[in-house]
Amino acid sequence: MSEESVYSVCGMCTVRCPIQVTTENGKVKFIQGNPHLKGIEGAICGRGAAGTALIDDHERPQYPMIRIGERGSGNWRKVTWDEALDYVADRLKEIFKQYGARSLLLTDRGGPFRDFHRAFLRGVGTPNYCNHDGSCARNVQHAALSVFGFGRKGVVYDLSNARHVVLQTRNLFEAINVREVNELIEALEKGCKLTVIDIRSTISAAKAHNFFQIRPGTDYAFNLAVINELITRKYYDSDYVKRYFKDFNELVKFVQPYTPQWAAEETGIPADRLVNFVRELVNDKPAVLWHPGWMNARYKNSFYMSRSIYIINALLGSVGAKGGLPLVNKPGDYDHKGLNKLMDLYEKPTEKRADGAGWKYPHFESGPGITHLAFKAIETEDPYPLKAYIAYRHDPLMGFPDPERLKKVFDKLDLMVSITFSWSDTAWYSDVVLPLSPYLERRTVIAAKNDLLPYFFIRRQALPPSYDTKCDWEIFSQLSKRMGLDKLVFDNAEDLWNFQLEGTGVSLSDFDKTGFVPLGDKPKYRDVTQLEFKTPSGKIEMINETLEGQGIPSLKPYESPAAPKAGRFRLTFGRCAVHTQGHTVNNPILFEQMPENVLWINDVEAGKLGIKDNDLVNVSNDGYTGQIRAKVTENIHPEAVFVVHGFGHQLPVESRAFGHGLADNKLMPHGYEIYDIAGGGVAFQEHFVSVEKA
Repeated sequence: MSEESVYSVCGMCTVRCPIQVTTENGKVKFIQGNPHLKGIEGAICGRGAAGTALIDDHERPQYPMIRIGERGSGNWRKVTWDEALDYVADRLKEIFKQYGARSLLLTDRGGPFRDFHRAFLRGVGTPNYCNHDGSCARNVQHAALSVFGFGRKGVVYDLSNARHVVLQTRNLFEAINVREVNELIEALEKGCKLTVIDIRSTISAAKAHNFFQIRPGTDYAFNLAVINELITRKYYDSDYVKRYFKDFNELVKFVQPYTPQWAAEETGIPADRLVNFVRELVNDKPAVLWHPGWMNARYKNSFYMSRSIYIINALLGSVGAKGGLPLVNKPGDYDHKGLNKLMDLYEKPTEKRADGAGWKYPHFESGPGITHLAFKAIETEDPYPLKAYIAYRHDPLMGFPDPERLKKVFDKLDLMVSITFSWSDTAWYSDVVLPLSPYLERRTVIAAKNDLLPYFFIRRQALPPSYDTKCDWEIFSQLSKRMGLDKLVFDNAEDLWNFQLEGTGVSLSDFDKTGFVPLGDKPKYRDVTQLEFKTPSGKIEMINETLEGQGIPSLKPYESPAAPKAGRFRLTFGRCAVHTQGHTVNNPILFEQMPENVLWINDVEAGKLGIKDNDLVNVSNDGYTGQIRAKVTENIHPEAVFVVHGFGHQLPVESRAFGHGLADNKLMPHGYEIYDIAGGGVAFQEHFVSVEKA
């Protein structure tokens, strides 16, 4: 019996944990987290363990296909790779001839493996790259930029050394990042306190020392009161504030009205509980880690909520501190050269972005843009037509509101291509499906992880493809050849990897031992008296000139959220430990663990409606109704109902997931136009539904 082991990277969610895969006679025998990486140390979540089910699943795209019927009809023609890629290249050339290369849009799910397809976009000459972050963490990113001048990944979450962790819009024990889970557990075992602020009593809340069940949409009020208490009582780190804050007095004046007593009326959290919580934070500073949020595309003020979190961390002296949010290190901080970028082979396009990021909206970062504003540009052809769209491992028809309207937007496209390893609503509605090999069957570009101790890591192939599928670099290399981008044509992965590593002092063989290459001997914490911020002033800024120039206040006065009318509830959603949004629901192993979602509804409110636990209920909004089982519980705020996102699949090729559960995004009419104008994130939770017993 032939047993082999390879280091790779999980692909079951966007965290992409390093893993070790053991195979025997061409079959996966065991998957575990990389045992050599601190925080992972052999651990893997349930989703990662279910990666084997992707390999043998006959209900995934197995070969290239070109649509022959109406969009969404499910009529496909099986073709060879040459025919599929020739078709895509020829159609792109035709579209470029009429509309220019700027008419191409590509969206993906972000992450560390984007260099090749972003280089392809630069090569053809389009600025229109977007990732899914407008439906996830764009508000968090822009909040960090507005305060520090660097983004959310400019700091590290030093959970294992924290004395107090606060989770607000971050359900860490269910939306799992294995390293974060392990490090927080380690900290809790050492006496770290955990505070959770949420509308539901989650698994994270069940492990908390403090749980605040807050009224939906009032997190910003709670945080303003915390800032007020820190300043009024002079609890903040005065030396840190003097050293790093540019306009502290503006913050002092702004928060004067927002007392704990005021916040109690808004949030439902008693003032004395908030005051005692602040005292705990002060006792534990600077090793306090108030997480700025992960998926924070929720309300129209979510940008300000995240911004207030960063301000609180800074007031406590936690930004840059061990056990708080220390600044990230890059290869250059260890006198190491970074990876060679494929993107640098081509000049950055000079065309303005169709979504307006960076020019029409200068407060929005131009790199990944704002996807829903790009979709709006498809619809309006303003500032110019977008006519070709490549969805790379991205399913906006599941991930954005109002999918039926979004289909009408996509109908304005001349070409729609989906590159995916699993079926999705977006792939089903495309003109061409290019099947991506699942992560266990593919190699990917080498990536760098910026951290306290940065490292390079690699995804190696554990198995040959089961079907006629390809790696991402192969698809874009062969498409590049057809588009005349010779610099992006590679014959094999080894040539690609050697290009990336040239001049770094790291060779391919260096990855053999552990699957990653640390770029130093030990983690490095900056001197907290010598921190550098990338704002115009070089300091932490309460007033952001770019926002103010757009007529958007840096410190926005609080506005009370709308309360649901009688018989209606604010629709909220989130993640779970078993599934990754919609793309794992049809996974044979994970489907067995959780075949459908349920509707959390407050027990008192359910009683008024005659609804009992496990009853089938109708959930309705604006003419659409879906059915789902009720979970009647005291553990959710009475103004809201909650579902796990990603269910309600209606594709005939997904026999397991078909018809199970509720699709929350169908209950959000015109939802992709409702967003946070300061941060760019979609305001998913600004919709109200009615619930009645079926």
